[in-house]
Amino acid sequence: MRSLVERSFCFVFLFLLASQHDPVSASKRILDPKKPCKRFILYYHDILFGGNDLANATSAAASNKTNLGDYDFGMLVVFDDPVTKDQHLLSHPVARAQGFYFYDMKTTYNAWFAYTLIFNSTDYKGTINIMGADMMMEKTRDLSVVGGTGDFFMARGIATFQTDAEQGTKYFRLKMDIKLYDCY
Repeated sequence: MRSLVERSFCFVFLFLLASQHDPVSASKRILDPKKPCKRFILYYHDILFGGNDLANATSAAASNKTNLGDYDFGMLVVFDDPVTKDQHLLSHPVARAQGFYFYDMKTTYNAWFAYTLIFNSTDYKGTINIMGADMMMEKTRDLSVVGGTGDFFMARGIATFQTDAEQGTKYFRLKMDIKLYDCY
């Protein structure tokens, strides 16, 4: 009888102990969209090479647009663009944006971006990786922050784009409101 009581007690004790440890809830974090762990606003400047502006260009078409629609469908652009804290192109860059975008819609302007912000300053060192669809006709667009290094190790969050200025297809400036929710 005593053995049965001891086994029952051990079973109940182990059951209670196991039910108190939930490995899934130990890794869950509740993210508050209103409280990012890091937030900053930067300006991305893109000057598309037009054939005679080599000294000023920061990007170039790596493939030509197709004849499928009037919205540069199929054109791939590779860039190494300055990123500043203010709207002025000639301000000291706080980072470089290196990557590509391509126009991926036949019926309106839409691009897909994949790039890395490279920081090397006294404020920040490291990278932030951003990718996603830029629905250019929308006032604001959210792209995913999918990782980072250095001061931004394993960062995750949202980069909200807003077109701040444009001059045809030769120059555009994006306001990037970067909110990081996973910071280490």
